[in-house]
Amino acid sequence: MRTFALILCLLFVSRAARAEDWRQFRGNDSSGVGAGENLPTKLDDPQTLKWKAELPGRGLSGPVVVGNRIFLTASSGYRDDRLHVLCFSTETGEPLWDRQFKATGRTVCHESMCMATPQACSDGERIYAYYSCNDVICLDLDGQLIWYRGLGHDFPNASSSLGMSSSPVVSDGALVLQLDTDSESFATGLDALTGATLWKHDREKSAIHASPTLYHPSGGNAAEVILQSKKSLQAIEPRTGKIKWEVEQPCGSVASSTIAGDLVVAPLRELTVLRPSESAPVPEVVWSDSKLSPDTPTPVAYEDRVYVLKDSILSCADLATGKPEWQMRLKCKQAYASPLAGNGHLYLADENGVLQTIELGGEKGKIASRLELGETIMCTPALAGEAFYVRSDKHLWKFAAPN
Repeated sequence: MRTFALILCLLFVSRAARAEDWRQFRGNDSSGVGAGENLPTKLDDPQTLKWKAELPGRGLSGPVVVGNRIFLTASSGYRDDRLHVLCFSTETGEPLWDRQFKATGRTVCHESMCMATPQACSDGERIYAYYSCNDVICLDLDGQLIWYRGLGHDFPNASSSLGMSSSPVVSDGALVLQLDTDSESFATGLDALTGATLWKHDREKSAIHASPTLYHPSGGNAAEVILQSKKSLQAIEPRTGKIKWEVEQPCGSVASSTIAGDLVVAPLRELTVLRPSESAPVPEVVWSDSKLSPDTPTPVAYEDRVYVLKDSILSCADLATGKPEWQMRLKCKQAYASPLAGNGHLYLADENGVLQTIELGGEKGKIASRLELGETIMCTPALAGEAFYVRSDKHLWKFAAPN
């Protein structure tokens, strides 16, 4: 009995620690909200910068954090055909390993992008790296190869001259990818342990750069994956591909859906808040508003408010009703990174490498800090544990509250 109790205790500690991981694009639950209560808020305080690590090649993919390790993808080489999976220590920024592979698919893309544009994801035991050339690599946390699949061999027309940027999610033993192009479009679930195809849905031929969103229904039901297309918004079972519900309305092609508890904030014709139900084939529409429709960055919902960054305008609205609360104009350029939230603040990054934190809770947002890194930022950062991790075009940065 004592041994059994010890095992339960260890399991509890492990799960509690991993609750502060950042395992995919916009966090474990696709909310963009960090769990840490001591996240840094004054990024312009020199003491908050703990380290920065140099990166090889290029990469527009954000950080994945599992325990005390950070994982990134990168690509290099004259033809951008060398694919990297990188691992760093969260404590020191020390490089732990760099696994390199040869691309098997098409490596042509827009000059602003590269093969390492989609963000990797993790189930806590393995890293799944997907690249614009439609190569998929599965490694364990020590960098040992488990499987490698070149989807370009099976689906050569599923490619885009701009490049592929949709980031995968993993749930229930399935890696879900969304490959939508003007030539061939489909969503697929791959077995997380073998890479074998579990299911495949052919979709409307149209370029979609948004990423799948992981949604956990209320009542402890199994997770669903939300997919966007120019035709509809769907929720599917990750292991079987079975459609759980569908909203037949065209979705935005870049910004993804975000999760706020049991609500889905989706970029349909208008920004729309949905409440799915197990008893209804179509979710309830809580509200929608065209004035809040996002552009590139995905909105974030935090403490009963929803925040939308469009150009240099940050808008705040009531999550329950959509009623506008306030707007503020920021000193920033084009932002590709989606806003994150935590510790009473928003975390923003623009293309020019300007980081800003916005203090929330008052009648209007207030700029708490502004820091110019002097390097391009094209991906969404991470809020893991008590730290803020940022990937620029040359470095990985860690910010944490002063000791």
